[in-house]
Amino acid sequence: MLRQRRVRDFAAPLNATINGNKGLACEFHGANVGVDQREVGILCHLTSLPNKNGFHGRLGDDAFSFVDSLVDVGATVWQMLPITPPDSSGSPYASSSAFAAYPSLSDPASETKIPIGYRDSWINKNRHWAYDWAIFSLLKIKYDGAPWTEWPSEIRNRDPSHLQTLFTQKKSELEEIISDQVRFQLDWDQLRDYARGRGLRLFGDLPIFVAHDSADVWANRHLFKLRPDGFPSVITGVPPDAFSLAGQKWGTVHHNWLTQSADGFAWWRHRIKRLLEFFDLVRIDHFRAFDASWEIPYGSPDAQTGVWEIGPRDSLLSALIAAAGGPQHLVAEDLGIIPPSVIQLRRRHSLLGLAVLQFGFEGGLEDNPHSPSNIGDDVVVYTGTHDNDTTTGWGDQLTLEQRKNLSFEMVDGESVTSCLIRLALSSPSPLAIIPLQDIFGYGSEARMNTPGTVHGNWSWQATPSDMASLSEYRLRRAY
Repeated sequence: MLRQRRVRDFAAPLNATINGNKGLACEFHGANVGVDQREVGILCHLTSLPNKNGFHGRLGDDAFSFVDSLVDVGATVWQMLPITPPDSSGSPYASSSAFAAYPSLSDPASETKIPIGYRDSWINKNRHWAYDWAIFSLLKIKYDGAPWTEWPSEIRNRDPSHLQTLFTQKKSELEEIISDQVRFQLDWDQLRDYARGRGLRLFGDLPIFVAHDSADVWANRHLFKLRPDGFPSVITGVPPDAFSLAGQKWGTVHHNWLTQSADGFAWWRHRIKRLLEFFDLVRIDHFRAFDASWEIPYGSPDAQTGVWEIGPRDSLLSALIAAAGGPQHLVAEDLGIIPPSVIQLRRRHSLLGLAVLQFGFEGGLEDNPHSPSNIGDDVVVYTGTHDNDTTTGWGDQLTLEQRKNLSFEMVDGESVTSCLIRLALSSPSPLAIIPLQDIFGYGSEARMNTPGTVHGNWSWQATPSDMASLSEYRLRRAY
C-alpha cells in the first residue's frame, strides 16, 4: 500500500542559494568530470525497477519512465551495477563475460527491426569477443552447465578444427546468440538517446575481475593466472579486516599483468570502449588492485594466507584513460583500507575517487576521508553504496561512537537518512549519489548486497507504488 508522504525536499540549508533541477554552476578545482556544475544522481540497478509482469526490471517502458522520474526530482545521473550476465547467485560482479550484455535485461516488447547495416557494424566492432561468447554459451548448454575445465580436452583447449566444426554445425544457433546482443544494444541505444535528450547521464560499473568459468578466461587463458590444467593458481579476495576476521575469498581469477601488458592491455582497452557504448561515466571497481591485489592460493580455506602482489599501476591506467578519451569518463572506487599510493595513483591521473558518508563517523574524524568535513571536490560522495546496508538500516545499528559523532551533524527532527542525504547534497563533491532505497528511507530489508555472503543478495526491487511516490521528492545541490 502506498504510504502517505509529504513532499521531501532534500536540499542544503534554507539560506543557501539554490538552482533547482539544473544543478549548480560553480568553479570546480578537483578531478575533471566533464561538467562545470555539481550534480546529483540516483543509484538503482536496472533489475531493481518494478516490472508489471513479475519479472525483474529491464529495458522498456519502465526504464524510460524512470528516466523521466529522475529528471523530475532533480537528478542528472543514473548509476547502475554491471549489466553483464550474473553468476548463479545473481551477482553481476562475477560474470561469465566481461563484454556480453545480459539478454534478460532486453526490452521484451521491442519490435524494432534490426537494420542490416547496424548489425554488420556491431559485429565488426565486437568480433573480438562476440563469437567466443556465443560458442561458450552453446557449450555451457551442451555440457549441462559444467565449467569449461570439465569439457572434453579438445574443446577445453580450443582445438581449432573442433571449434571450426562446431561453428559450421551450429551457425544458426550462434547467430541467434549474436542477435540477442545486437538487439540489446539497439534497445539500449534508444534508452541512452532518450536519457541524453532529457539531460540525464548513465553511470556504469567495470568489475575489476571476471569469473574463472567465463568466456574471457576460456578464450584467453594466457591473460590470467592459471595452472597448466586451466584451474586458477591464485584467486581474488581481500585480507582480514574489521568486517571479516578471516578476510574475504571472492574466488574470481587474477589477471596476469605481465602478459596483459605485452599488447598494451588490449583486453582492457576493448573493455572500456565497450562500456562507453552504454555509459557516460564508468566506475572502476576495486581500483586498489591497479596498485596491488590480494592473491590467495587456490584451495586455501580462507583469505588469511594471501599476499599483496604489485599491480600494473600507471601503465594500465594510462592505457584505459587513453581508450576512454580522457579521465572525465572514469571514477575510481578506492574504498577499504587504502594506502597513500592508491590515492596518489588516481590523483596523478585526475580521477575522482569515492567517499561514503556511512564510513564518516568512526575512528579519528580528523583523519577519516569519509567524514563530512574532509570530503573535497575530487570524490563522488555517497550516503551508502550497493555493498552497504541502507542508511536507515545502518542508523539502526550505530555504535555509541558513531551515534555521538553523527549527533553533531543532525538538526532537530531529522532522521539519520535525511541527515546523510542533506550532507551529501551540501558537500563540495561534484557528484552526490543517493541509493534509491535511501530516497524512500527503507530499512535493512531493502539492502542490495552483503559482502562476503552468497545467498539473499541482488534481489531488491522497487514497487510500482515506490515509483509513483518518487515524484514527491526533490533533490537539489547548493553553493
